[in-house]
Amino acid sequence: MNDTEKPADTPSQEEDFGDPKTYDPDFKGPVANRSCTDVLCCMIFLLCIIGYIVLGLVAWVHGDPRRAAYPTDSQGHFCGQKGTPNENKTILFYFNLLRCTSPSVLLNLQCPTTQICVSKCPEKFLTYVEMQLLYTKDKSYWEDYRQFCKTTAKPVKSITQLLLDDDCPTAIFPSKPFLQRCFPDFSTKNGTLTIGSKMVFQDGNGGTRSVIELGAANGINKLLDAKSLGLKVFEDYATTWYWILIGLTIAMVLSWIFLILLRFIAGCLFWVFMIGVIGIIGYGIWHSYQQYTNLQERPSSVLTIYDIGIQTNISMYFELQQTWFIFMIILCIIEVIVILMLIFLRNRIRVAIILLKEGSKAIGYIPSTLVYPALTFILLSICICYWVVTAVFLATSGVPVYKVIAPEGHCIHENQTCDPEIFHTTEIAKACPGALCNFAFYGGKSLYHQYIPTFHVYNLFVFLWLINFVIALGQCALAGAFATYYWAMKKPDDIPRYPLFTAFGRAIRYHTGSLAFGSLIIALIQMFKIVLEYLDHRLKRTQNTLSKFLQCCLRCCFWCLENAIKFLNRNAYIMIAIYGRNFCRSAKDAFNLLMRNVLKVAVTDEVTYFVLFLGKILVAGSIGVLAFLFFTQRLPVIAQGPASLNYYWVPLLTVIFGSYLIAHGFFSVYAMCVETIFICFLEDLERNDGSAARPYYVSQPLLKIFQEENPQTRKQ
Repeated sequence: MNDTEKPADTPSQEEDFGDPKTYDPDFKGPVANRSCTDVLCCMIFLLCIIGYIVLGLVAWVHGDPRRAAYPTDSQGHFCGQKGTPNENKTILFYFNLLRCTSPSVLLNLQCPTTQICVSKCPEKFLTYVEMQLLYTKDKSYWEDYRQFCKTTAKPVKSITQLLLDDDCPTAIFPSKPFLQRCFPDFSTKNGTLTIGSKMVFQDGNGGTRSVIELGAANGINKLLDAKSLGLKVFEDYATTWYWILIGLTIAMVLSWIFLILLRFIAGCLFWVFMIGVIGIIGYGIWHSYQQYTNLQERPSSVLTIYDIGIQTNISMYFELQQTWFIFMIILCIIEVIVILMLIFLRNRIRVAIILLKEGSKAIGYIPSTLVYPALTFILLSICICYWVVTAVFLATSGVPVYKVIAPEGHCIHENQTCDPEIFHTTEIAKACPGALCNFAFYGGKSLYHQYIPTFHVYNLFVFLWLINFVIALGQCALAGAFATYYWAMKKPDDIPRYPLFTAFGRAIRYHTGSLAFGSLIIALIQMFKIVLEYLDHRLKRTQNTLSKFLQCCLRCCFWCLENAIKFLNRNAYIMIAIYGRNFCRSAKDAFNLLMRNVLKVAVTDEVTYFVLFLGKILVAGSIGVLAFLFFTQRLPVIAQGPASLNYYWVPLLTVIFGSYLIAHGFFSVYAMCVETIFICFLEDLERNDGSAARPYYVSQPLLKIFQEENPQTRKQ
């Protein structure tokens, strides 16, 4: 038996994963004569979009965003709405905030007390009884107090009327507006929580209450701290927005420079990446060690993160030794991982460098591809805005629904619907003295209102489908443009004009169904993940150790499945851009091609993505170091940074995150370019043999490096 012969019962690699491509003398790149693919899925996709538009129009007719923007009083009227009696009354006032701490609030999602719109919050302590006594001497007390009463309120003339009067709150205390609602003006005095410098106050019913009895006082105090933090963050943005834009502009220019340099000095630039990343991480380790050493002199720094708990003042964590020690350990681990990857993947780095050079040439010949992420960003922004607007209109659809609320919690009719116009004349008011008919929410009993939860699910699903479709469209269009570059024998003379525009037109005209098919699979997986997270949130209190373990396993499995499908889809879109076949056939061909070259794909792709990831990190890290030195006044030689910042990490993190997103936009085009060229190269090796009749389209440096690893290719 010859060396080239195989036993009959032993399947070959080609038989396992499909036959390699045979030579086609007419094939010269992406097929021009093609037909529409996956028409059924295209029709379903278009019908879903039409239904989505109709849903948005119906929600726009029934919804009212003012219900989300303005607080609503007990009668269902908006506070601060123009053209109404409440136009100048923009704040919601609670008659008895103590009742908002009862368990019924958690059940009914509505505070069981009268709520009215006011122009300002109370500024002093005063009970209704005290006001009536002072009113006999000075009429101004009633004028000050009546603004927190119903419009029908009048001064009482007897003790009996005083006890039965429910048009005014029994007491008021110093408050401040927060989220357009009056909340107690909490402050701390010698470490004790107070309201208006008092720890106790009169409730207006003859009793004395403590601040702690408000129940949610601690939570409200934390909300106020969060508000203070938000104001400080806003002030920092207002002070540094100009410098943030400059930093993001530098990041964009730096990304452009790196992409241009990759074409000429990819190898040297790769080692610049590596040295830069290792140096940035090393600087982080050194800085963490310096901070850790300096804090050893402070006795308070020995506290742990667990000791201080959750704090809204983030700077407190940076005063602890443990924080900087954790930073130092994490950075050391990352440094070791990067160095080990360089050692063990040094051979495949050569392949990645050649692919990067080829990608740079392709982008250099088709520079319009670097602008395409802007189109993707615009389309994604449109989808996100439409989804948010539709969700808001759906959430605010309906008419005001009023519920019976018993402040004391002892009424058999509690939580039943009622009519505030005739409530006092009904049997419910007689059976439950003191019960209120307050506004609860917006809803209705029509067919539309009954299916609003279903419409929310549909809104979310179509949103996910559209988002993934936009991403798939970008990948297919870019793949078509870069495939046109690869299959041009004489570059750039044989490259047709406007390859990106042509590839985009083909994807829209012929392959909308195929792209919708692939994006539908991703959308379904993401929808399952969201349902899983929703069930986990709803059943969190009833879960045991086993259920939590199964939840983590499912979450991990869905994450792996989603990333695997995204990888296969991306390669299927490349095959669609080249051959114009349907999604299933293209996915099958891409899978077989990858399996026939599994070692080349597994290592080369990952190394290439690793190099591009290092580029993103270097861009974001370089800008981050400059921003850190600038905002902390450590770089006065170039420019004087802002000196009145509350938190320097606010503009710093914004610049780092924004720089990474900008670099990701540029390098994502590069990644798609490299992957398309690599897939075309594998197709080229199977289609041609390097002879004069069937020459390779690949560049000589890339062909040479693979010939060194494959003796059979070198022999051909």
